[in-house]
Amino acid sequence: MEFSITVGKDADAEVPLGRVPGTTRTRWFLYGISNLGVVVVLALASWYLLADPVTSPWAFYPLPFNAALFWAILFIVFIGFNTEFWGIDRIPQPLRGFVIICATTVFAVVVTWVLANVLGHFYPSFAASRDGGLGYFASALFVLFGFATWVMVVLNWMHWPWTKLGMKQPLIGLCEIASMMVPTLALYLVFGLPPVSESATTSLMSVDTVLGWFYSIVVAVILTGQTLDNWPWRLFGGGGRTALASLIGNVLFGTVIYFLMVPLSKVLVGSAAVHELGGAINQFPAQIGVCWAFWMIFWANAFGNKPTGFGAAANLTVRTLVTFTLGIATFLGYYYFAAEHILHEPMVAGALYGNALGFIDWLVLWTLFYVVGFQSFGLGPLRSIEPSRG
Repeated sequence: MEFSITVGKDADAEVPLGRVPGTTRTRWFLYGISNLGVVVVLALASWYLLADPVTSPWAFYPLPFNAALFWAILFIVFIGFNTEFWGIDRIPQPLRGFVIICATTVFAVVVTWVLANVLGHFYPSFAASRDGGLGYFASALFVLFGFATWVMVVLNWMHWPWTKLGMKQPLIGLCEIASMMVPTLALYLVFGLPPVSESATTSLMSVDTVLGWFYSIVVAVILTGQTLDNWPWRLFGGGGRTALASLIGNVLFGTVIYFLMVPLSKVLVGSAAVHELGGAINQFPAQIGVCWAFWMIFWANAFGNKPTGFGAAANLTVRTLVTFTLGIATFLGYYYFAAEHILHEPMVAGALYGNALGFIDWLVLWTLFYVVGFQSFGLGPLRSIEPSRG
């Protein structure tokens, strides 16, 4: 199953993503690389304008830029995956893509401003005036838990139980958004808010551990639901059994990923940086995880989630290895080169620069904008279809 959703009835949406009728020559790699080029160019151009510490005329970096970015991605999850672009899919391209960008921008900016300036007026933990933009971060941390809950009900639960009840869109998506608000808010109040609150005296874990652990659960959701075609949860028979299995399984699997990623992080950043980071090293599973998540999302949507023509075990294994390898390469390239020399971000520790939860998530957002929202507008001639396999 792909993270993308086929929407609309225009020429680009008549066939599945990455295919054109009547062609047999495989051009999926060229199509994917072209998408990558467009996304990177759009991400860099908008970064230099809005966030770059050197070139941007505004002082949005790192906050409130990152806060608005997180809310923007969550909004795409709401309208694109929970409600499957209901209503928006009737708009022809490229106007549809511009509508998605405009609606997302308005939502992200308004929510970020209201939480920091209205809610923050009554609850200082969310105030825009907190040092280092911590008030923006405190409210945006809610989105971390939403990435797990609202994505899981689509990728792993397959919109259960709402489809079983005979519902249609947009009611399915609205019910998902409303029903998952309660557990998402509960997770945030228990795990997320205490370590960043001005008034809380104790917390279950540090904010670095919260980031690392829960983002590892997000990685488990995307990996199993998208890259592995909902394996192994689909083996439980669908419906409520699959939903329960994925809920428990993703928490356990994500925890395993976290404990594997911590020592891997230490190897990748080096002993000097580990010493300088101290407890902050516990958030680096999220830093690696966002790089891997970007490639899992991009690989499914722009590269057709290849391979698809081998046996199931081979398909899933190769996808996992390819996306993970690309994720590690992206992590190293970002922290040791791009963040300093291309994005002009400040040093973190040792030879490390930047924060992958910023720019790499910016790449994720532009992937959702262009590849999903615009349906790779302008790249239609590169779409191809492979001969069917027996």
